[in-house]
Amino acid sequence: MTDQVNPERLAVEMRGIVKIFPGVVANDHVDLIVRQGEIHALVGENGAGKSTLMNILYGLIHADAGEILIEGKPAPMQGPRDAIRQGIGMVHQHFMLIPVFTVGENVVLGSEPVRPGGFYDYARARTAIAALTRQYGLALDPDARVEDLPVGLQQRVEIVKVLYRGARILILDEPTGVLTPQESLELFRVLRGLVQRGKTIIFISHKLKEVLEISDRITVMRRGKVVGHLITKDTDEQEIARLMVGRDVLLRVEKTPAKPGPIALRVENLYANSDQGVPALRGVSFELRQGEILGIAGVEGNGQSELVEALAGTRRSSGGRVFLADHEVSNLTAATIRLAGVSHIPEDRRGAGLVLNYSVADNLILGRQRTPIFAWDGLVLRLKAIFNWAQRLIKEFDIRTPSSTTPARTLSGGNQQKIIVAREMATQPRVLLAAQPTRGVDIGAIEFIHRRLIAERDGGAAILLVSAELDEVRSLSDRIAVMYEGRIVSIEPPDAPEERLGLLMTGGGSGDRRKAG
Repeated sequence: MTDQVNPERLAVEMRGIVKIFPGVVANDHVDLIVRQGEIHALVGENGAGKSTLMNILYGLIHADAGEILIEGKPAPMQGPRDAIRQGIGMVHQHFMLIPVFTVGENVVLGSEPVRPGGFYDYARARTAIAALTRQYGLALDPDARVEDLPVGLQQRVEIVKVLYRGARILILDEPTGVLTPQESLELFRVLRGLVQRGKTIIFISHKLKEVLEISDRITVMRRGKVVGHLITKDTDEQEIARLMVGRDVLLRVEKTPAKPGPIALRVENLYANSDQGVPALRGVSFELRQGEILGIAGVEGNGQSELVEALAGTRRSSGGRVFLADHEVSNLTAATIRLAGVSHIPEDRRGAGLVLNYSVADNLILGRQRTPIFAWDGLVLRLKAIFNWAQRLIKEFDIRTPSSTTPARTLSGGNQQKIIVAREMATQPRVLLAAQPTRGVDIGAIEFIHRRLIAERDGGAAILLVSAELDEVRSLSDRIAVMYEGRIVSIEPPDAPEERLGLLMTGGGSGDRRKAG
C-alpha cells in the first residue's frame, strides 16, 4: 500500500553547514532543503562539496558549524548510528559490501536476527529480506554470493541493506557511475518505486541527462557553496552546467575532420580469456591509424575490457597478433609496451590507475619512475625533476589538489581521473588506449578531457576509445567499431544512427556492413 505523502513536508533541512579541511573550505554556509517523497538531485563539479555535505548528513563527518533537522526536529549527527536512528541510509559510490558473503549476510550484517542462545537465525533473515525485496520490487537471491553478482545487483544489495535498517531517506552518491545504461534504467525504475512508497531520495550525480530524467528538484553546488535551487521541469542541461561550472559549457564536442596517417596499431585475429577463464575475445581484427579516434561501442561485458588489457600488456592473449606499426608486440609486458609508446587510461582508476596512498606527484610519474628523467641509474629519484613535472601537469590539467604531496586518495574522483589522464597524455604517446576516460567525472572535467583527446588526435596520436556512454563514442570517434560477444561485428561511420548502433550492440542488424580495418 502506498503511503500518503504531503509534498510540502520537509524531510531534511541543513542550515548554514560549514566544514573546513586544511587548505579547503569544503562546505561554506550551505543550506539544503529536501521535501518528503521527492527525488532531490544534488549536483556540482567534483570537489564542489556534495559528498562532504552528505557525509555530514550521514554522520561520517562532523560539521564545524550549522544545524540539521530531520522531519522538522533537530537531529545532531555524531555518527552513522544517529543517522540510521533518524531513518537515513546511504549508498556509497564505492560499495561497502563483503564480496565473499552472501546477499543475505551482507544485508543483515551488524543487525543480524538471532535465535535463543545467540545463534544467527537464517530463516528470519531470509523472511525479512524476501518481504523487503517483494515490497519494493528489488528481486534478489539471498543465498547468492555478492562477488558473483553484476555491479547493478550489488548496488541493489546496498539499497536493500539500508531499507532493512528502516531508512526513510536514502542518499545515493553517484549511483550510476559504475552502471551500464541498462542497469541505470533499472535503477531509475527502482527509485521511482521507492518514492511511490513514501521514501525520500537524495541523488548525487554529475550526469545531467539522468538528473533531468529522474529528479523533482535540483540543488547546485560550486566550490563549497550553493549557487542555485532549480525545479527540474523548468530547467535544462545548459542552465545546470552553467551554474555548476560558472561559465557556459560546451556540451557537444567540436572537432575538425580527422586526417588519418599511417597505421599505428594493427590487431589480427586476437583471442583472450576473461578472468573466469572463458573466451572473451573471439578473433578481433582492426587497424588504427595515426591522427584518428576509433571508438568501441558495446554493452559492457562483451570483450571491451579484455581487448584494452590485452593491448596494454596487462592480459595475455591466447591467439592472434598485435603490431605497433610494423613491430610485433603480442604478449609483451606492460612496461615494454609502455616504453614502445603506448599509454593506457584504465577503466578502474582506483584499482589499476592509481596507488591511492601515493602522493599526486608520485602518481604522475607512475610507470616511468625509473626512467632517466626521474631517476639516476634507475635507482635514486630526482626529486626536483619530479616536483617540476608535477607542478606543470597540475596546472596544465587543472588538477585541484592542495599540493603535489597530497595523497591521491584524498582527492575527488574527477581529480583522481585527471591525474591519470595527465600522466598518460603528457608523454605524447603514439597510441593511447582510453578506457572509460570520463567515468565518474563531472561535466567541466568531461569537457576538458574531450578537448585533450581531440588535441592528442590532432597531434598525430592514434586513440582507441572505449566508453559505456554511446553519446561520447559517437561525438568523439572518427570510426566506430561495434563489439558483441567478443567480436567486432561492424565498423560504422561516426554519424551512424543511434538506433542502428544499439541494434548491433545487442546482436541485431547486419554485421557485415563494413569490414574491420
